[in-house]
Amino acid sequence: MEYFLQGLTMGLAYVAPIGVQNLFVINSALTQNRLRALITALIVIFFDITLALACFFGIGMVMENYHWLQMLIILVGSIIVIYIGVGLLRDKGAELTRNVPPPSISSTIYTACVVTWFNPHAIIDGTMMLGAFNASLPPAQSTAFILGVATASFLWFTGLATTISTLSNCFNAKVLRTINVVCGIVIIFFGCKLLLNFFEMI
Repeated sequence: MEYFLQGLTMGLAYVAPIGVQNLFVINSALTQNRLRALITALIVIFFDITLALACFFGIGMVMENYHWLQMLIILVGSIIVIYIGVGLLRDKGAELTRNVPPPSISSTIYTACVVTWFNPHAIIDGTMMLGAFNASLPPAQSTAFILGVATASFLWFTGLATTISTLSNCFNAKVLRTINVVCGIVIIFFGCKLLLNFFEMI
């Protein structure tokens, strides 16, 4: 139980900071009904947990052995992150009303995959944090720890979707537009920072 709780705490610290995944779930909860928002959250949870497992069990080793792969992930990820940020800046408030048909499930799966697996911050931070913990844990306790991390992902994203969906009536088009602009600027900033890191690695 000790290592499960340790993984749960670590997992919450890993997913809670505002990032592209959180913004995707928040926008879904603001613009779609609660059921669809929860479905979106579950899809994000799937990709988040698979990424956590990959980071915990060795993606860092692959990136360390193949410097070109690390550079490629950072380059592609930075472009995608900037693209997402620009998309938020260009999004109009009117497009955020509940009258807009929800995206297809396949589109939701694709976007969830992109904001998770093509997010260099998530990959690098996950590798650094989870990989380091894996190296420090007794082998017999690794399963309990990663189960705690997975539980944290489930609790955070479903809780976020439920809370935002419940409070969605407090948001109008102007507020949503402001949120998107602020989030877009933040995301573009991080994308540019990643792109700068790429050029520094050349």
